[in-house]
Amino acid sequence: MQTIVLLTISNIFMTFAWYGHLKYKDSPIWLAILVSWGIAFVEYCFQVPANRFGHGQFNAAQLKTMQEVITLITFCVFSVTYLKEELKWNYIVGFVLMIAAVFFVFKKW
Repeated sequence: MQTIVLLTISNIFMTFAWYGHLKYKDSPIWLAILVSWGIAFVEYCFQVPANRFGHGQFNAAQLKTMQEVITLITFCVFSVTYLKEELKWNYIVGFVLMIAAVFFVFKKW
């Protein structure tokens, strides 16, 4: 559970680093880059421990898969609440298909 919590916190920061500046298109690009780098630094402070603590309990492919699912969920919430963008049905279908890949990564064959 610790790994999932840390990855979630990490993804919240990374989503803001990657997309938060889209609300402030009037600010200089250099400022957006510097602020994004600062936010990304905080993201790494959660992401690195998440992967360190999680590796062993999960393999690297499983950790990456978890991170991607968390990213999709975080992004959906972010885009609707922060950017005020519509979450269209085809986006959801695409995300569900990506999440279906989790089954194949975590399934013991």
